[in-house]
Amino acid sequence: MAYLYETHVHTAEGSKCGTSTAAEQVRAYKQLGYAGIIVTDHFINGNATCPLGLPWEESMQIVLSGYFAAKDEGDKIGLDVFLGWEFGGRGAEQGLELLTYGLGMDFLLAHPKLNELPHKQYCNLVHKHGGFIAQAHPYREKNYITNPGPICHTLLDAVEVYNVFDPAESNQKALQFARKHNLPQQAGSDSHNKMDAVRTGVELVKKADTIFDIIHAIKAGEVKLIK
Repeated sequence: MAYLYETHVHTAEGSKCGTSTAAEQVRAYKQLGYAGIIVTDHFINGNATCPLGLPWEESMQIVLSGYFAAKDEGDKIGLDVFLGWEFGGRGAEQGLELLTYGLGMDFLLAHPKLNELPHKQYCNLVHKHGGFIAQAHPYREKNYITNPGPICHTLLDAVEVYNVFDPAESNQKALQFARKHNLPQQAGSDSHNKMDAVRTGVELVKKADTIFDIIHAIKAGEVKLIK
């Protein structure tokens, strides 16, 4: 039996660009036969719904609000929901986004102004605390991205080599980058709307009890990419 997991999902609660609620996203993936999803709403240095200037704890509650809502719905209908976020950047790193798994509210509350860290410091801090980082759509070219391209490969645990919203050429470049540096590969829909819920992500041969089961499978190359 195969177990399908979506690795890159946004919600209207946490991402300004999200146009479907967390509950709608959960129901869409349940209907597609998925075992679980990872909610990866934008962090506050990205396109987040969180207004600037709020107290840090309040900001983090908003950042994770999509996850909380998705988890509630998932528990009701039988879809596992795991926590992640999509970390952005500033200046020369604007628009280069890092999918972050394996950490939670305790980590966020312990690191106020996390959003001000450059990618190198952010990655080192995440790894120090046992987290996992995959660069999302590394070769995407948009007007909000200052310098398209991957960050240093030594800072990454994996690369999103297939993103539904990127052209084949960009995905192929990401695949070549991952192969060149022997980095694990993953795929994701980058869904912002329930209509974007398509069959992509990663397939596991065993059900994931925690986010770390998915992380381990990706790192070990024990996932089948769903394209």
